[in-house]
Amino acid sequence: MMSAIQIHWANLSELDAIVPLFDAYRQFYEKPSDVQLSRDLLNTRMATSQSRIILATDESGNACGFAQLYPLFSSLSMSVLESKVWLLNDLYVAQAARGQGVGAALLSFVQDWAAQEGAGYLMLETAKTNATAQRLYEAQGWVRDEAFFVYLFAL
Repeated sequence: MMSAIQIHWANLSELDAIVPLFDAYRQFYEKPSDVQLSRDLLNTRMATSQSRIILATDESGNACGFAQLYPLFSSLSMSVLESKVWLLNDLYVAQAARGQGVGAALLSFVQDWAAQEGAGYLMLETAKTNATAQRLYEAQGWVRDEAFFVYLFAL
């Protein structure tokens, strides 16, 4: 594990630190680099509270990973509290920080926070080919959904 790693909720003043990580995350999923688009998207999501971002920094204060959460609700849950769901839509660790516990620390932060908030559950999805992430998620107690298929409709 990385020494002195810090995990915290990011704010707009940290946008410059998050943008390169977000752009690298998009490239990991074979999207073209677009720093301005990344900045615009993150700025809009954060400024309007449409998402929440958790930032990991190393002992020097350099950003080394992030996770982005979006609020969702479940119509099938029978209690108001259990209907609160958070989608862990993005999680990325900088190449130089991989294998040092940054991803696990981000997940632990999210899991602890969601439990304290009384969320019904967290959900995420990852590429079928991203075996490294799948091992991390399963090691952290996440369970692969075998009951539902995900369908997309492109517009």
